[in-house]
Amino acid sequence: MTQPSERFIGKSVIVTGGASGIGQSAAELFAAEGAQVVVADVQSAAGQAVVAGIRSRGGQAIFVQTDVSDEDAVRRLAERAVEAFGGVDVLFSNAGIGISKTATETTSAEWDRLLAINLKGAFLCSKAVIPLMRQRGGGAIVINASANGVLAEPALAAYCASKGGLIALTRSLALDYARDNIRVNCINAGYIDTPINSEYFAAPGAREAAGKLHPLGRIGQPEEVARAVLFLASADASFITGAALAVDGGLTAAIVGPG
Repeated sequence: MTQPSERFIGKSVIVTGGASGIGQSAAELFAAEGAQVVVADVQSAAGQAVVAGIRSRGGQAIFVQTDVSDEDAVRRLAERAVEAFGGVDVLFSNAGIGISKTATETTSAEWDRLLAINLKGAFLCSKAVIPLMRQRGGGAIVINASANGVLAEPALAAYCASKGGLIALTRSLALDYARDNIRVNCINAGYIDTPINSEYFAAPGAREAAGKLHPLGRIGQPEEVARAVLFLASADASFITGAALAVDGGLTAAIVGPG
């Protein structure tokens, strides 16, 4: 493991879906590199535990319970970031859910809920923080899209639709706010060892089968994706905006058969 740098000293960072998985790893890495981190999630106990862990290691963090599909809740999240840390420099829009159903199996309520969290949530969070970033002279937004925004899989109709929408939203935001020195990028992860995939990986042989789909021969770990998020959010990526970065072990580069 490389030694932490100080790329985010003095920076205020919001991480949605920060109570577990990629969001948790990103929150911890941001804090380790000096950021003041706002961990946002619907899961209060888990989110508070992430914050407690960050503080125990000398980092700065607060938890704000947030449903990203609720505009008032997102507005309060932004306000709490300003109250605690003076503004917002970075948003990692990571909160999301999945539904394993075809279009005909998916109810309208399920469709609406998934799109509200995955796609509308990223829109609302971006809408709330962009004025705050303008006040700071710029900022960076990283959105957690997916390889499923580029390549579909069976029985993931709503999920794939939401992730494709996030890639398009990323490009639109990048164009609209480039003159404000606000960079917007997204990450397209492959199969990652996170809670959202835990039920799938619980099936016998599922983890190994998923690993074989990736040219690197394995599934990814949350920290591997989080490190890509930090790169895109940092000055190291100062000339990158509107990009969809594949963090997928080569999944979208080629078709790989089992064995």
